[in-house]
Amino acid sequence: MGNFPFVKIGNERYPALTGIRAMGAMMVFFVHLPFNLGHSIVIDVIPFFFVLSGFLIFYLYYNDPFVRAGRLSGYFVKRFARIYPVYFLLVTVAILWRHNYRPVFLFKNYTLTHALFHNLYDRAIQPSWSITVEECFYLLAPIIMYLIRRFNFFTSLLFGIFLLAAALCISYVPTSFLHSPNFIFADTFFGHFFEFYCGIFLALLILNRENKGNLVLKGSTWTLAGCIGIFISIGILILSNNMNDPTQRIEFILINNFILPIPVAVLYYGLICEKSWASRFLSIPIMGLLGRTSYAFYLVHMIVIEAIAAPLLSPYFSGYRNLYVLVVFILTQLIALLIFIFYEEPLNIFIRKKFGRVKQLRKEHFAAEKGSE
Repeated sequence: MGNFPFVKIGNERYPALTGIRAMGAMMVFFVHLPFNLGHSIVIDVIPFFFVLSGFLIFYLYYNDPFVRAGRLSGYFVKRFARIYPVYFLLVTVAILWRHNYRPVFLFKNYTLTHALFHNLYDRAIQPSWSITVEECFYLLAPIIMYLIRRFNFFTSLLFGIFLLAAALCISYVPTSFLHSPNFIFADTFFGHFFEFYCGIFLALLILNRENKGNLVLKGSTWTLAGCIGIFISIGILILSNNMNDPTQRIEFILINNFILPIPVAVLYYGLICEKSWASRFLSIPIMGLLGRTSYAFYLVHMIVIEAIAAPLLSPYFSGYRNLYVLVVFILTQLIALLIFIFYEEPLNIFIRKKFGRVKQLRKEHFAAEKGSE
């Protein structure tokens, strides 16, 4: 990537976690466009993303002096630069393709509030519901950080439980906003809060181990334990048909939203602390590149499948389903790579630099205030 110096692969603190992002995005793609293997198994990988988000936000910002002091402009600028430009581009493409210009539709999608309402037809990009969940977490993360510093982790967990209870109460009001308990647990932060909290607990644990200087562990015990826990949890869902049976929704929610995140966090702990085969594989350069482009890939893949592949490519692959899936997968990866190189990363850097001057002035002012105390 020498012609694009801003594309730096392998400089992450924990590159195996970037590889996890790549694997998760690819699994989502193959759920929406599966190979023809004679059987179909649907696995919900969203808990992997939410646990990872909880970890990354707290690992990066929990000890940030500006966030600790309640000066959150830099935090929100970075989150905006990371999330919104790519979303804005692709949601605009989706809106133009769908020819849906209703004001309510436009407002919900451009403000990322669309997934707070139970109306699938108001989602320009179907998988983007999880971006709304992420944005809710970004807004609430500084409050959770304050509660942990002021009290402790378990007090902040009570805050998450309170938010869930409040959302469930609202869900009984006859409106599309937070429509029902099932909707709460399926599509909102409030129903998925525990997944983020598992990542938060992991971040606090890793920060503590780093401060003590004893981060590296021998063997692969934690990695293996996390994998076993994940396989058991997903295996129970598959064998009991809980992935597809709405009459067993309570069991699915219990396992997917509240049990599965625990071994996922254990796996991440192993990938961070242990030099296992899994950590080495997820850290190879190609996984790093796919991880960096995974956000664009995640958002664009349904547009490629529905707007390009289905009408334009599928007629040429009649009887060759698996080859069709592979071609569409490669095409989607190439489009995501182009978006990342020529749009996502340059704009991310531009926004950070543009507002970096303001941040630097505020930093100097903050230092002067501290010095006068």
